[in-house]
Amino acid sequence: MTSFGDLLGPQPVLLPENTDAEDALLENKDPVQVAAAHPTASIAWAYLAEGALERGKDEVNADTLAGYAFARTGYHRGLDLLRRNGWKGFGPVPWSHEPNRGFLRSVGALARAARTIGETDEYARCLDLLEDCDPRAAAELGLD
Repeated sequence: MTSFGDLLGPQPVLLPENTDAEDALLENKDPVQVAAAHPTASIAWAYLAEGALERGKDEVNADTLAGYAFARTGYHRGLDLLRRNGWKGFGPVPWSHEPNRGFLRSVGALARAARTIGETDEYARCLDLLEDCDPRAAAELGLD
C-alpha cells in the first residue's frame, strides 16, 4: 500500500540517506563546500538555492538567478537518484521521509525562482510535480 492510499499505484520512493552531506549541513558547514564535496546531494544544492533566493528578496537579480541554477542542479541530481531507486517519473516521494527532502526542497526553490523571474509555465510544472510527489510538500515549503 502506498502512503497516499492508491493500492494500484507505485510504492513510495524512499531515497537513501546521504549522511555525510546531511551531517555537514547540520553542523553549519559552508553549503558551497558541502556541494563541492558531495555534488550528487540534492540537499546541498537546496541549501545553496534557498540562501541565494533569500538574498535575492523576490527580485530579479544575480542572487535570484543563482538560486534558480542551484535549484535546477539539485532537482536534476534528485531525479538521477530517484530513477536509480526505482522511480519511473511518477508516484509518491513522501515529504515525511527526510532523505527525500533535498529533492523536494530543490523543486520548491526552483518554483520560487521561476515565479520571481516570470517563468510561469515552469512554476506551474514545479507545483504539479510537488503535488504528484506528495500533496503536502508545497504547503511544507510555503508554496500553497
